Amino acid sequence: MTDERSTPVAGGVLVVGGGISGLTAALEAAEVGKDVFIIEKNPYLGGRVAQLNQYFPKLCPPSCGLEINFKRLKNNRRIRMYTLTEVKSVSGSAGNYQVTLETKPRFVNSNCTACGACAEACPEERANAFNLGMDKTKAIYKSHDMAFPMRYVIDADACTKCGKCIEACAYQAIEMDMAAKTFTLDVASIVWATGWNPYDATKMTNLKYGSSNAIITNMMMERLAAPGGPTDGKILRPGDNKEPASFAFVQCAGSRDENHLEYCSFICCMATLKQITYIREQYPEAPVTVFYIDLRSPGKYEKFREKLMADPKVTFIKGKVADIIAEADGGVTLVAENAVTGDKVRVKADLAVLATGMEPTAKSLGAQFGLSMDKSGFIIADEATAMFSAGCAKKAADVVTSTQNSTAAALKAIQASR
Repeated sequence: MTDERSTPVAGGVLVVGGGISGLTAALEAAEVGKDVFIIEKNPYLGGRVAQLNQYFPKLCPPSCGLEINFKRLKNNRRIRMYTLTEVKSVSGSAGNYQVTLETKPRFVNSNCTACGACAEACPEERANAFNLGMDKTKAIYKSHDMAFPMRYVIDADACTKCGKCIEACAYQAIEMDMAAKTFTLDVASIVWATGWNPYDATKMTNLKYGSSNAIITNMMMERLAAPGGPTDGKILRPGDNKEPASFAFVQCAGSRDENHLEYCSFICCMATLKQITYIREQYPEAPVTVFYIDLRSPGKYEKFREKLMADPKVTFIKGKVADIIAEADGGVTLVAENAVTGDKVRVKADLAVLATGMEPTAKSLGAQFGLSMDKSGFIIADEATAMFSAGCAKKAADVVTSTQNSTAAALKAIQASR
């Protein structure tokens, strides 16, 4: 399958971002008859959801939601898909935008069958960004098991152009002379579904991220627990692959902090509660300590929270972690003040998980593309300009809320493109 489906036509809807929010907005608009162009900077669609082990409300794997959306995408001829593509400039006005885009070379054409022979022959390696650097792939790689399009891609920074992948490919799928392409689309409205990034844990110097393999982030925990992750789904401590005998979670790592992210990132409490279920499946007797400011489990998730809080081996301590100390045995000690009793608390753990906050990817795009943004970097929809936001580009949200507001963004974009 090729990324470019047909010659773009004027008056359509551009969706920037190919995660669950962008897919939802694109499909909703296309299925009522609009021409839609969806672009994604990564070599695959699926966004953050593709990296999760499970997600709410049913705690199902990413394949549950993404597989049906990919099928809908394949079957809808009104959608043109461009991976490895980013917006370079936007000109014009509502109903008549000219958007200049740049597509980076994949170096692998549509003949690719994803057989893997090229990767077997490749002698070079690169850090695997999909698994957050916890393992490596070859310089020519398939992003993940559900990659869409299901096609290999070459990391130009890691490739030495030795030619061994070309020799190994039986389908003439590798084109090392591919170059970047710039093109322009005429569209009536734009939906920004640019998603989110985990807040940079190194900025919280007291939490010592990077000082010990025993300190990881919540997205790293998702990849450790995932079947396609660096340890094939077994939760092991990075570096020494030790089976942790004890765990600790640090909530609001960067969120609700005037020095970092002032807002609540919404997903962190539920992510931690979910990840405790991962631990329980693999380590039924392991003690787990959760340091928190407030535990937020909205609506129907209250019972889920209550069930986990009833676990005698899970301890919840209301208090912020002031320091994390690396220990000689590879574990860490977390130091905090119990806000209820006033006592200083020290908890030893083999693995500490920082529940890092959600930072909008769009934060740096506002001035460049004339977007209305709040002080936190979330995009404010503007019907007068036919610029709309969806998913976590709009606000910190879980998957369910993101798909709901993406449907709403699609409706507004449709109305603006009449």
